[in-house]
Order: sequence, then structure tokens, then C-alpha cells
Amino acid sequence: MSLGKIIRQKREQLKLTLDEVSTRVGFSKPYLSTIETGRVKNPPGDDLLRRLEKLLNFEPGLLIHIAHMEKMPSDIRIGFESAEAENKKWRQFIKNLVQKKSDIDQIDRLLSESNLNIEQRQSALAAGRMVPVINKVAAGYPNDFDDLDYPVGIADDYVRCPGLHDPNAFAVRVVGDSMEPKFKEGDIVVFSPAAEVSNGNDCFVRFTTPHETTFKRAFFEPDNKIRLQPRNENYSPIIVDGQRINGLYKAVIKYENL
Repeated sequence: MSLGKIIRQKREQLKLTLDEVSTRVGFSKPYLSTIETGRVKNPPGDDLLRRLEKLLNFEPGLLIHIAHMEKMPSDIRIGFESAEAENKKWRQFIKNLVQKKSDIDQIDRLLSESNLNIEQRQSALAAGRMVPVINKVAAGYPNDFDDLDYPVGIADDYVRCPGLHDPNAFAVRVVGDSMEPKFKEGDIVVFSPAAEVSNGNDCFVRFTTPHETTFKRAFFEPDNKIRLQPRNENYSPIIVDGQRINGLYKAVIKYENL
């Protein structure tokens, strides 16, 4: 079912008219009509989709995911959807194993019944994971950060990262000069929550209260203190209590403008 049909079906289930939806989401009725009927050439923007998700009680991120899928070339989308279907089979298979505490004979029977593709063919070449560029991070002192309410793995822009397998990896654009000369304003830096952080690593740092982030080298000091050290010698380090930090993610890839 297309994105437009999904939206129209849900709107009609909620007994809302196009006029009512138009008024509440702030977009014109004719434009919403072209979306529902599939006459719009490009999928609607993420801002409108978020508003529709909220108004029509969709799961957050669902319409955005569908819209991004519709942007894919058909051959790539078919391959992606096939892989997703296979993953769902595996998840159900594991669930059955846990529920039934199966022995070897039962496992063989469940595998036979599940119609799973056991021998997955591995390609010799891989283009790499698409990592979402979620926003910007200040390389200076902590600054307000807005991740735009993107669901995990979804954004307006992406970078391809060969060899990176962390599904929660994300990228940000650097603002400021405190991490020069290694990182300059405009560089895109990829961070991996799965990567182990050691003393001196360049890290994306997220604070609890207030909701701020920064990009610094992290050093672990006594008494649960963390020193956040700029690379630019014109900036002084800051020392914070470890309890103030609820995210410390290691930089693993850098893309720079030449």
C-alpha cells in the first residue's frame, strides 16, 4: 500500500476530513489531497510527516520510514524488503525457541516449518552502512543540541561508512574551531556507541541536565571526573562530574572538505 493510501485510510478511520487535517497540520487541503491520491511527484517532507504521525496516531517515525523507502530505486527497495522479511522470520524463530525451550529435534522441525534461508550468500563487495547525519555538534563549549526527533537510523542526510557495522552509529557536522587542526568546521564525524572509549579519544559528549552536547577529547580523572579537552590550544579544558554525562561516543570516521 502506498504512503498516500495509508494516510487516507487512517484519516478515514478517525473520521477526519481533509479540511480538518489541513487546519491542524498547517498544510493546504489541495496539497494533502495530492499526497493521498499519489499525484505528488516527490514524497512529502519530514516536518509534515511528523505532524501527520502525531495527528493520526501513527507510530513515531513510521510515515518517515515509508516515505524514505519510496525514494529508493525499486531494485534496491525489493532487496531491502526481502532482507527485512527474512529478519522477521528469524526473530519469530528465536521467539519460538525461547518459548518452547526446544531440544535438537524440535529445532530441526521449527527450522523446516519456518522456511528460513540458512545459507545466506555473502557478497565479496559491500558499499557500507548508511549512517544518518542527525544535526550539528559544537566543537566549542557545550551547546544546545537538537536531534530533530529522528527515529534511530533515519535523517534528512546520510553518509556511507564501509566497514562500520554498528546499527546505532550516527554522524554530525562540526561547528566551531576548538577541535582544530584535526577537525574543522563543516567536517562530518561519525560516532559509534558500540566502540569502546579510552583516555584521549575524540568523543561526542551528551549531558543530562541541561540537555547539551559537545565534541572533545575525553580523559578519565579521579573521583569520577571527566576532563573534556579541546585540541585547539587556544581553548581551556573543562572538568565535569561523570554523573552529568549520559552519553560518551567515540569518533570512528571523519569526512572533510578538501
